[in-house]
Amino acid sequence: MLYTAYELSHLAAAPFRAAAKAAADYYDSPLNPAKDSWVSRANNASMRVYEAVTRRYGKPEWQLPSTEINGTSVPVTVETVLEKPFGSLIRFNRDEAALKAARGKDPDPRVLIVAPMSGHYATLLRGTVQAMLPDHDVYITDWADARNVPVLFGRFDLNDYIDYLIEFIEFIGPSAHTVAVCQPGPALLAAVAVMAAADHPSTPHSMTFMGSPIDARKSPTVTNLLAEQRAFEWFERNMIQTVPAPYAGVTRRVYPGFLQLYSFMSMNAERHVNAHWDYFENLIRGDTDSASKHERFYDEYLSVCDMTSEFYLQTIHDVFQEYLLPRGLFTHRGAIVDPSVIKKTGLLTVEGELDDISGIGQTQAAHDICTGIPDKDQEDYIQEGAGHYGVFNGSRWRNIIQPKLAGFIRDRFSVKAEKAFLASGKAQRAA
Repeated sequence: MLYTAYELSHLAAAPFRAAAKAAADYYDSPLNPAKDSWVSRANNASMRVYEAVTRRYGKPEWQLPSTEINGTSVPVTVETVLEKPFGSLIRFNRDEAALKAARGKDPDPRVLIVAPMSGHYATLLRGTVQAMLPDHDVYITDWADARNVPVLFGRFDLNDYIDYLIEFIEFIGPSAHTVAVCQPGPALLAAVAVMAAADHPSTPHSMTFMGSPIDARKSPTVTNLLAEQRAFEWFERNMIQTVPAPYAGVTRRVYPGFLQLYSFMSMNAERHVNAHWDYFENLIRGDTDSASKHERFYDEYLSVCDMTSEFYLQTIHDVFQEYLLPRGLFTHRGAIVDPSVIKKTGLLTVEGELDDISGIGQTQAAHDICTGIPDKDQEDYIQEGAGHYGVFNGSRWRNIIQPKLAGFIRDRFSVKAEKAFLASGKAQRAA
């Protein structure tokens, strides 16, 4: 009922939203003789703020047409290389001729960035990808909006998520590297452990966890405490809704993106209210640079998607309530996942000093359970002054964290082996 009510309220506001947009366009039009008056600017600002907070934000574009390497602009094409019902594998394909002109013939490490499936689209990691592109052949997981997946495709839980990661890593091929941003840390660690236990030839050469809840018992944040204080049944009863028509996933049970967005915004409600008030004042003053910066951030932040109920509830239970992975009780397809079997995969953990979502120690816990990895292949880094998003976006990410990550990957990268892999791949495609 809540999901239906939400959709109806959005539809009910549509005429007013359209009227507000039309009014804003008029107040800002050269045809308005009083365009530069305070009254017109104030009315324009009011209408634009109203339209912004009531409209539906669709899936953003990647907007990464090129990357710069050694002063040369290299065109980038976003390509879906493997498509599945609940998520796809995307490659940021750098133009081969321009890449050779910029750097030469030596290949770069192949890196899979595992984006969170936690209410936002993978484009939230645009800055993460952008900083990785000059030195890496970048792939990323692009999870589907569950409300658009027909029920005939069945369920999608944490076991399926891990299976997807293994399939994506297999597709990318041997000697690849992996990076999990926030929520998917436990799933990626489990996937690598499953592959290592099977002596899988595509077991990654490195895995990096950034702000991930590997052990959510350490330095619990508001998010962690909520999961602890509420019974599992409370989440099932209050957070799970049924997708209404006309969405393709009608009747699917989901954790709606709008509920997750409300939860996050309510944690910092005053900050968001102040941000919109500043936006209003900047529009009145004609400070288009500040207004545009606000719009770019919220166009991304307010773009949300649903996740399946079974994935959400299993994550709440296994990761945030029972802490199964650090306790040695996490299972995949009925078998215990043992991170200690990982021996040939380098481990890097990155945390933000001021992270209010994954507290200090939660990501570091990966070192405690990956006991089979030699000390020389393990590194931990805490970024001073960085909050959760600062770990994978912003100036500290670009200037400090990403170079450390790139160096860690390069230390576990063989140009000779990569050339051999690429040659075999080209031969297979030719055949």
